[in-house]
Amino acid sequence: MNIQITGKNIELTNAIRSYVEKKVSKVKKYFDQVIDVQVILDVQKNVHLAEILVNAKGVFLKGLERSEDLYASIDLAIDKIDRQLVKYKEKLKTKKLMDKDFEKPLKLNIYENYSMDSDKPSIIVSKHIPVKPMDVEEAVMQMDLLNKNFFVFRNAVSSEVNVVYRRDDGNIGLIEP
Repeated sequence: MNIQITGKNIELTNAIRSYVEKKVSKVKKYFDQVIDVQVILDVQKNVHLAEILVNAKGVFLKGLERSEDLYASIDLAIDKIDRQLVKYKEKLKTKKLMDKDFEKPLKLNIYENYSMDSDKPSIIVSKHIPVKPMDVEEAVMQMDLLNKNFFVFRNAVSSEVNVVYRRDDGNIGLIEP
């Protein structure tokens, strides 16, 4: 497991690092294949922010918590990740999804608005996303786990790239090519 700890406006002491590593290593009890964990610790005024991003072989989880104590923020964020993992594992057991292999990663470009100088948008973020084949229900669950408004995935039935998104009326939409 690869743990990356980043501090913003805070000095990362050995005590903080060891505490984070100890807490994050407990995530492994749910998944053997936890690949990457990113921990971002930030202090703004008297508020301590802990953001934990977990990549467990195609399952992306995010825990973000704020409190007046750094250690409490870390604990709360880990608890959120634990709840998401338990929820995901239960759904996997009921669905018995067997295919966990990665497909070719997708490249996602995020554009900024048109500028006055040029009539073409410019790329501000480019990400390679590992995409595992999944059905629509699993993609919706993944979108909910990440607290996002949309989720890009490869449909296990058609092998095409699809997008699920949350509509303004609260329902879910599906975009298929």
